[in-house]
Order: sequence, then structure tokens, then C-alpha cells
Amino acid sequence: MKATFSLGRVAGIRIGVHWSVLVILLVLAFGLAGRLPDAYPDRPPWQYWLTGLLGALVFLLSLLAHELSHALVARRNGVDVDDITLWLLGGIARLKSEAPTPAAEVRIAGVGPLVSLLLGVLFGLLAGLFAALDGAGLAVETLAWLAGINILLAVFNALPAAPLDGGRLLRAVVWRRTGSPLRATAVATGAGRALGWVLIGGGLYLFLIGALFSGFWLVILGWFLIAMATAEGGQAKLRELLSGVAVRQAMGHDPVTVPASLTVAQFLTAPEYRYRHSAFPVVDAEQHPVGLVPVKTAAEAPEATRSAPVTSVMIPIEDIPTPHPDDPLVGVLPELDASPAHRALAVEDGRVAGVLTSSDISRVTTWLASSSSWRHRTF
Repeated sequence: MKATFSLGRVAGIRIGVHWSVLVILLVLAFGLAGRLPDAYPDRPPWQYWLTGLLGALVFLLSLLAHELSHALVARRNGVDVDDITLWLLGGIARLKSEAPTPAAEVRIAGVGPLVSLLLGVLFGLLAGLFAALDGAGLAVETLAWLAGINILLAVFNALPAAPLDGGRLLRAVVWRRTGSPLRATAVATGAGRALGWVLIGGGLYLFLIGALFSGFWLVILGWFLIAMATAEGGQAKLRELLSGVAVRQAMGHDPVTVPASLTVAQFLTAPEYRYRHSAFPVVDAEQHPVGLVPVKTAAEAPEATRSAPVTSVMIPIEDIPTPHPDDPLVGVLPELDASPAHRALAVEDGRVAGVLTSSDISRVTTWLASSSSWRHRTF
């Protein structure tokens, strides 16, 4: 899930928002605003809508707190965090690697529902306090709604089914008992798919009895769980397949590089950069990598700017994975997926030794699946 726009960083972690958040924001605001007139009639309509919108925004901040707790605990357990993205069905904290132990998995997964539960209790206490001080009102109703929805979020996320937090806890338990993280993932993702089908069945039943809106969201949520659980299971099998394979065995060797002093126009017309690859490493005068220039990006540059150096249109090296050729290939996968270029530059002794692409991963995966002897090949 890619963010549509960024909100900046919190505790050094990039926070992004997908456009679909607008949908859930409107749905939540509409739901809260729609229930307020029954409890507090004779108020101006704008008060209901403003209260609904503010309540929905606070709930999205609660979701962000939930995901931030995962990210911060993950970092304390040696797992790097790439970013957090809020979207239609909640939030996703993208971790760069697996939890190192079952105990770390429990800590990382368990903190999210705990934070949501604590927020629910906090909002409930605030609702009681406001009611005691000022009597019933829109603020009290909104705080009570926030308490209920956060507690519901905590309970739902604790269900033992991947990709929910409860699925991570189930995975940790099976991992500890069997010693196999792959088998543990298979159990958790199987539970996730089963729960997804149950939700879809429940949604179809609600359709039949006329609860169209509730049925629709249950079907969407069930489909999401099935898709995410299936993808997680596939990624686990891929990591198992690629275990023991080094970046050096998959990358393209001796790549053609682009001098940082070259202009965009020279890059587009030089024969050595035509019809070979879709992106090239950019190096400085000492041959140290400074970025990656996609041919398409350079070609789309306005004519008036083509006299500028290629560094003006390149992806900076900070946004590109730079593993050592002897690093495990499986460790690069999350960074490769998150990279805007979907490429990694293998760097050895300060210079570019190779380029790793998603196509290289697919090629290696195909070969490994068909021949176990590939692991012993050298290039």
C-alpha cells in the first residue's frame, strides 16, 4: 500500500496517507453525525457534521497511535521500520525484516491492541468526567463513541488470524512450539483466510436481510483479510526459498554507470545508455554512487532543463537500498519493494558492484523452484 501524500515524520518514522482515507473519514463522520440528532435533537445541522468530522479525525489519530506503537516497539527489538501508511481499512506499519524471536513477535504484535484498549478506556473516562462536569452533550457522545470504537478495534485486532495482531501472536506461539517460523506463518495465514470467508459469509447474509451497508463492509473486510493473508503466506514461502542466497548471486554484475557531471541531454543521446536498461547508477568523480537515473524520468524532463546534470532528475542514493554483495538476498526484499525505483545498488568498497532488480528476484525464484543446485552456482 503506497501513500498518496506524506504527513512528515514522527519519531523518525515516515507517516503517509493513502487517498482512500478520505472514504473512511467520510463514512465515520457520516455515521457519528447521523446518530447525534436522535440523542440531541434541535441542534443546528452544522454542529452534528462538525462533531462527526472531528470525531472521525480523532479516531484516525488513534489508528496512527496504534501503528506507531508497533513501529516503536519493533525498533526496540532490532527491527527497522520503513514507514506507516493510513488507508481505507486502518493502518499498516511496514517493517523491514521479521521479528528475530517469538518473544519479540509477541511484544511487537501485542502492543497495538493494548494501546487501542487503553485509548478506549481513556476516552471512556473522559466521557464520564465531561458528563459529571457539564452534563450530557455532543462532546460526551463523541467521547463515548471514540471509547467504543477503540475498544472494538482492540478486540477485533486480537483475533488469532493473520494479518491481524492476534494472528502475529498466534504465529509467535506456533513458532515457539514448533521452532519453524514458516509453519507458524502457514497456521496464522490459514486462520486469516478462514476468518475472511466467515466475514464474507456474514456480509452476504446481511445483504439478504436488507442490511446492505453493513453487509458491504463485512464483505470488503473479509476480502481484505483473505488477500493479505494469502500475500503474507506467499512472502513467507519466498523468504524460505531464498534463504542462504546472497545478493551477489542474483544481481547484475559490472553495471554501466553514468557520471554525475553528464547532462540530461548527453545521457539521452549517448549510445551506451540506449536500449540497454531502464535505469542506470549515477557516480561521482571518485566512482562513488550518488543515485539512480531512470531513463523515463530523464526523457520526460522539459527541453529547457536538459542542459542540467543528470543529478537533477535522479533518485538520490538515500532512497535506494545499498546492500553489500554478500548480504542475504532475503534481507533486501522489503527495501527493494519500498524503493521508488524497485532497484538496489550493491556497493562494495564504496563502488557499485551490481544492480539488483525485481526481475532478478523473479528469475532467481524460478530457478530455485526448478533446481536446488542453483544455490551452488557462481557468476
